Amino acid sequence: MTPIAIDASAMMQGLYCILPEILIVATALFVLFVDLILPEENRRILCGVSIIGVALSLFTVFAMGPGKISGFSGAVVHDGLGAFFEIVILSACALTLLMATGYSEWEGTHKGEFYSLLLLSTSGMMFMAKGTDLMTIFLGLETLSIPIYVLVGFHRHRMSSVEGALKYFLLGAFASGFLLYGIALMYAATGTTKIAQMVPMLYDARLAASPVFLAGVGLLLVGFAFKVSLVPFHMWTPDAYEGAPTVVTAFMSAAVKAAAFAALIRVLLLTLGGLQPVLWKVLWVLSVLTMTVGNLSALVQNNVKRMLAYSSIAHAGYILVGMVSGDVLGGQASLFYLLVYAFMNIGAFGVVMLIAQKEDEGYDIDNLAGIGFKYPALAGLLTLFLVSLGGIPPTAGFVGKFYLFSAAIKHGYIWLAVIGVLNSAASIYYYLRIVVYMYFLPAKGEVPVPRPPRIAFSLALCASASVVLVLGIVPSSVLEFAERSVLSLLM
Repeated sequence: MTPIAIDASAMMQGLYCILPEILIVATALFVLFVDLILPEENRRILCGVSIIGVALSLFTVFAMGPGKISGFSGAVVHDGLGAFFEIVILSACALTLLMATGYSEWEGTHKGEFYSLLLLSTSGMMFMAKGTDLMTIFLGLETLSIPIYVLVGFHRHRMSSVEGALKYFLLGAFASGFLLYGIALMYAATGTTKIAQMVPMLYDARLAASPVFLAGVGLLLVGFAFKVSLVPFHMWTPDAYEGAPTVVTAFMSAAVKAAAFAALIRVLLLTLGGLQPVLWKVLWVLSVLTMTVGNLSALVQNNVKRMLAYSSIAHAGYILVGMVSGDVLGGQASLFYLLVYAFMNIGAFGVVMLIAQKEDEGYDIDNLAGIGFKYPALAGLLTLFLVSLGGIPPTAGFVGKFYLFSAAIKHGYIWLAVIGVLNSAASIYYYLRIVVYMYFLPAKGEVPVPRPPRIAFSLALCASASVVLVLGIVPSSVLEFAERSVLSLLM
């Protein structure tokens, strides 16, 4: 076979490896083009076009299966882990777009750039999930981040939106700098940025003790910690979540977190064996700080969006519990919980979005008083999602936390599991506080009339509720899928 034929074959394999990402980017560009020629009153179809593109990409992921397909000299790999996270990310994007069908009418975001930015950010997340080279992960992170900065500040007339976007952008720029500098130091110590080539080197005691390499690993962790809102790198989260359009907040809380954890899991599960004495202590402390600070801060919030923002920080700490274990069981638990968290958190934001009347004023907890008996369907859905977030059976949130804490106990991290359980118990207070407002406190005035949900919006809520209930009762198939995904990484 001639060199030209070999190059063409390698190129085709590389393109096939990133086919789901190509479909997402092509849809984003198509939406931008159609937006130029569509009259204002017909722009609502742009959301439908975006949903079709996401559905095609999701179908492609399932069609490609969990088999390993390498592309671009091993810089990107479609494997079980990448497929699992692509399903999580694309599911979160699809739910967000379904909810955007109604939200865009209420808030005037039926614009081509809104949907294109959402899709382009999704493509960056997918590259992060499949990146096996640190530079690929960095490029995916930037492709993810830049559209999100714009989306957070999409409501330019709202000062809280502009403020949140500016804080997110400034801190995000610093975090990207830390990440890139960390990659540079790791390259200086190892001579490569490919994760697979680093793995055998990490068992060399001289490299594991190298100040340059350890500084690089530390800076790399700082960059990832910012994206997943680990304490003390979480300060941007409440303001960005509160200021962003609520549909974007829901997307950020699920998809961005999943993408960052995808890269972190891929790096840590492969490198933890050589650096375990150093890394387990760092991850242990980060997990405890994140759980505790997130939950304690959420206890005193009266704004539901800010409360869910601090709740999101706490859940990042729970997910980190599974990663402290550094093996298949812990990775399986973290993957399962990330999938479950995406559905229950987006569902909670969706119900709150319907109840709120205005972005700046509609998310005060007092507005939920009296909703329970006036609008029982909405109150019931919100109760289900909050109960799951609190880890109460028989919901998927309980199953996820059970496996996370079980993994910690089986590896001797008993105090970490105890602290996690105590934090989970404390979180029940602020979740059930909302339930108390809905069912047991009378409204101070007229009970606010919820926004009328569109069919697509209702479908997103029903899908989220179904996943939370079904995986709380029969989680075995998804747990097996998560286990196979982690094993595909370690093989």
